Amino acid sequence: MQTPAASAKLVVLISGRGSNLRSLVQAAADGRLDCGIAGVVSNRPDASGLAWAAGQGIATRLVDHRAYAERAAFDQALANAVQDLADPAQDLAEAVQ
Repeated sequence: MQTPAASAKLVVLISGRGSNLRSLVQAAADGRLDCGIAGVVSNRPDASGLAWAAGQGIATRLVDHRAYAERAAFDQALANAVQDLADPAQDLAEAVQ
């Protein structure tokens, strides 16, 4: 459902069903929004939006906030997940070097 010529790629953060994610995906598919969805990140393993996104072929990541004793560590893990989804080509280039 991603727009091939989209000018922007979004990483969407969800905590539940992903109703805003679904709206963004539909708007992009309908041409009302010039973007694609690079991936989805949730802080909740039971977020049903993760399964929906995976079913649409959208990359997903889970960063469970309960696994981090300090907020700063969670924030860093979340930022890493977003970066990973936002720029997978950069990660691949670094891995090849």
